[in-house]
Amino acid sequence: MPQNSFHIFSDERFLDLTAYQYGYEQCRPLHSYGPHIRNHYLFHYIISGKGVLHVNNKDLTQTDEYQVLAGQGFLIEPNYVATYYADQHEPWEYTWIEFDGLRAAELIKEAGLSATSPVFCPISEEAGQQLQNRMLYIVEHHIENSLFFIGCLYMILDSLVQGSANRWQIQGGKLSRFYSQEAISFIEQHYASQITVEDMAKKCNLDRSYFGKVFKDTMGQSPQEFLIRYRMNKASTLLTMTDLSINTISIQVGYPNQLHFSRAFKKIYGVSPRTYRQNRKLRPM
Repeated sequence: MPQNSFHIFSDERFLDLTAYQYGYEQCRPLHSYGPHIRNHYLFHYIISGKGVLHVNNKDLTQTDEYQVLAGQGFLIEPNYVATYYADQHEPWEYTWIEFDGLRAAELIKEAGLSATSPVFCPISEEAGQQLQNRMLYIVEHHIENSLFFIGCLYMILDSLVQGSANRWQIQGGKLSRFYSQEAISFIEQHYASQITVEDMAKKCNLDRSYFGKVFKDTMGQSPQEFLIRYRMNKASTLLTMTDLSINTISIQVGYPNQLHFSRAFKKIYGVSPRTYRQNRKLRPM
């Protein structure tokens, strides 16, 4: 294993779960990264050594400190300011992956991880070893098949969820998940139309406020947030895979007003649809 290894996954066709970059690093003493705000979820698994993670709350009024040891991991959520650094005497060695997708928040919540509870502790040494092996596999193998890589990513998240000592159990069990899946199916079929949270609740035969709570408890985000991210994921694919005009794409993902679409897109991706397309079109394959 080289001292440092860095890889990018650039296939943007996967909406439910996808990766952006991943790698391995043997850090120097006190090597640090941050303060930095991530656009996606970033997870590190500590192979050896130890270090410290600092996470600011969203209004930057408080910073929490976490000691992270070998055999543990830590999560950085999107939109949080985080800094992490290796121990002076036992600098950590870790493997890491940056990922996101429509189901990412749900899986992270099911694993019992969050910005206020970012440290992953495995239920057993075997569970931690399995997660480490699955993360290192994608680092050590040059995987050209995108479907196979996404399959590996699902296995990594499965190890994260199944092996977490503070695994979150879905409140309401199968019924809550059923309502959420009904709403997601409705979104998949009607995202190009002017659907509302009320429409989703009606589809599930639930009161709007109760539906919103059930959906957020299960998926880790509100129905409106999920709908916007779903539309923007569809838009990002159309921007990179087609030559359709931005106005046409705006309409196809449920935004008859192109200005409103551009604002929503920039809020998710940090750049305008035009800039996003230019950057991706120029990227070598």
